Amino acid sequence: MGASRKVRRLVVGDTIYLWSVRHRHYDSTGEHCVEVLSLVREGTQTRLRLVFRAGPGRFTPDAYVPSGSVADDRDHWLNLHEPGVVRRFVDEAEARGVLPADGRTVELDGWPLFDAVVSRNLSSPSGD
Repeated sequence: MGASRKVRRLVVGDTIYLWSVRHRHYDSTGEHCVEVLSLVREGTQTRLRLVFRAGPGRFTPDAYVPSGSVADDRDHWLNLHEPGVVRRFVDEAEARGVLPADGRTVELDGWPLFDAVVSRNLSSPSGD
Protein backbone atom coordinates (compact mmCIF):
# COMPACT_ATOMS: atom_id res chain seq x y z
CA MET A 1 0.00 0.00 0.00
CA GLY A 2 1.42 3.38 -0.99
CA ALA A 3 1.92 6.33 1.34
CA SER A 4 -1.15 8.07 -0.09
CA ARG A 5 -3.38 5.26 1.23
CA LYS A 6 -2.09 5.16 4.77
CA VAL A 7 -4.31 6.01 7.71
CA ARG A 8 -3.15 9.10 9.55
CA ARG A 9 -4.01 10.67 12.91
CA LEU A 10 -5.38 14.16 13.49
CA VAL A 11 -5.84 15.53 17.01
CA VAL A 12 -8.57 18.15 17.45
CA GLY A 13 -8.91 19.13 21.11
CA ASP A 14 -9.62 15.91 23.02
CA THR A 15 -10.74 14.06 19.89
CA ILE A 16 -8.49 11.92 17.71
CA TYR A 17 -9.53 11.29 14.11
CA LEU A 18 -8.08 8.64 11.86
CA TRP A 19 -8.22 9.83 8.26
CA SER A 20 -7.36 8.68 4.80
CA VAL A 21 -7.81 9.74 1.19
CA ARG A 22 -8.92 7.36 -1.55
CA HIS A 23 -9.40 7.73 -5.29
CA ARG A 24 -12.20 5.70 -6.84
CA HIS A 25 -13.76 5.07 -10.23
CA TYR A 26 -17.45 4.32 -10.43
CA ASP A 27 -17.60 2.78 -13.88
CA SER A 28 -15.49 0.58 -16.11
CA THR A 29 -14.29 3.49 -18.27
CA GLY A 30 -12.38 5.08 -15.40
CA GLU A 31 -13.83 8.44 -16.38
CA HIS A 32 -16.13 8.95 -13.39
CA CYS A 33 -13.58 9.72 -10.69
CA VAL A 34 -14.18 10.59 -7.08
CA GLU A 35 -11.83 11.53 -4.29
CA VAL A 36 -12.97 10.45 -0.82
CA LEU A 37 -11.76 11.90 2.48
CA SER A 38 -12.69 9.50 5.31
CA LEU A 39 -12.62 10.53 8.95
CA VAL A 40 -13.14 8.02 11.78
CA ARG A 41 -13.34 9.08 15.41
CA GLU A 42 -10.72 6.89 17.13
CA GLY A 43 -12.17 4.09 19.25
CA THR A 44 -15.57 4.24 17.53
CA GLN A 45 -17.29 3.12 14.36
CA THR A 46 -18.31 6.73 13.66
CA ARG A 47 -17.24 7.65 10.14
CA LEU A 48 -17.68 10.73 7.93
CA ARG A 49 -16.93 10.35 4.23
CA LEU A 50 -16.61 13.50 2.17
CA VAL A 51 -17.01 12.59 -1.48
CA PHE A 52 -15.70 14.85 -4.23
CA ARG A 53 -17.12 13.91 -7.64
CA ALA A 54 -15.60 15.42 -10.76
CA GLY A 55 -18.06 17.44 -12.80
CA PRO A 56 -18.56 20.80 -14.47
CA GLY A 57 -16.23 23.26 -12.73
CA ARG A 58 -15.09 20.58 -10.25
CA PHE A 59 -11.87 18.64 -10.65
CA THR A 60 -10.44 15.53 -8.99
CA PRO A 61 -7.16 13.74 -9.69
CA ASP A 62 -6.55 12.59 -13.25
CA ALA A 63 -3.66 13.01 -15.64
CA TYR A 64 -3.53 16.74 -14.93
CA VAL A 65 -4.52 17.08 -11.25
CA PRO A 66 -2.20 15.52 -8.61
CA SER A 67 -3.28 12.81 -6.17
CA GLY A 68 -5.39 14.07 -3.29
CA SER A 69 -6.13 17.39 -4.96
CA VAL A 70 -9.60 18.79 -5.43
CA ALA A 71 -10.09 21.99 -7.36
CA ASP A 72 -12.67 24.24 -8.95
CA ASP A 73 -12.75 26.37 -12.08
CA ARG A 74 -12.04 29.54 -10.05
CA ASP A 75 -8.40 28.47 -9.49
CA HIS A 76 -9.05 27.23 -5.95
CA TRP A 77 -7.50 23.91 -5.01
CA LEU A 78 -6.88 21.97 -1.83
CA ASN A 79 -4.65 18.96 -1.19
CA LEU A 80 -6.52 16.39 0.92
CA HIS A 81 -3.19 14.79 1.93
CA GLU A 82 -2.28 17.88 4.00
CA PRO A 83 -3.25 17.67 7.70
CA GLY A 84 -4.02 21.41 7.86
CA VAL A 85 -6.53 21.04 5.02
CA VAL A 86 -8.15 18.04 6.71
CA ARG A 87 -8.36 20.03 9.95
CA ARG A 88 -10.22 22.81 8.12
CA PHE A 89 -12.70 20.25 6.78
CA VAL A 90 -13.20 18.85 10.32
CA ASP A 91 -13.79 22.38 11.65
CA GLU A 92 -16.30 23.13 8.88
CA ALA A 93 -18.12 19.82 9.36
CA GLU A 94 -18.30 20.50 13.09
CA ALA A 95 -19.61 24.04 12.51
CA ARG A 96 -22.35 22.62 10.26
CA GLY A 97 -23.23 19.87 12.74
CA VAL A 98 -22.60 17.08 10.23
CA LEU A 99 -20.00 15.09 12.19
CA PRO A 100 -21.82 11.87 13.14
CA ALA A 101 -21.83 11.06 16.84
CA ASP A 102 -23.62 7.73 17.09
CA GLY A 103 -21.44 5.10 15.44
CA ARG A 104 -22.97 5.66 12.01
CA THR A 105 -21.28 6.20 8.68
CA VAL A 106 -22.38 9.41 6.98
CA GLU A 107 -21.43 10.13 3.36
CA LEU A 108 -21.71 13.73 2.16
CA ASP A 109 -20.95 15.72 -0.95
CA GLY A 110 -17.65 17.41 -0.10
CA TRP A 111 -18.01 20.34 -2.49
CA PRO A 112 -20.17 22.59 -0.25
CA LEU A 113 -17.56 22.19 2.50
CA PHE A 114 -14.79 22.84 -0.07
CA ASP A 115 -16.46 26.15 -0.97
CA ALA A 116 -16.68 27.15 2.70
CA VAL A 117 -13.07 26.15 3.45
CA VAL A 118 -11.79 28.06 0.42
CA SER A 119 -13.87 31.12 1.40
CA ARG A 120 -12.45 31.05 4.92
CA ASN A 121 -8.91 30.74 3.52
CA LEU A 122 -9.46 33.79 1.32
CA SER A 123 -10.88 35.86 4.18
CA SER A 124 -8.19 34.97 6.75
CA PRO A 125 -5.60 37.70 7.33
CA SER A 126 -2.69 35.38 6.55
CA GLY A 127 -4.39 33.87 3.51
CA ASP A 128 -3.86 30.27 4.64
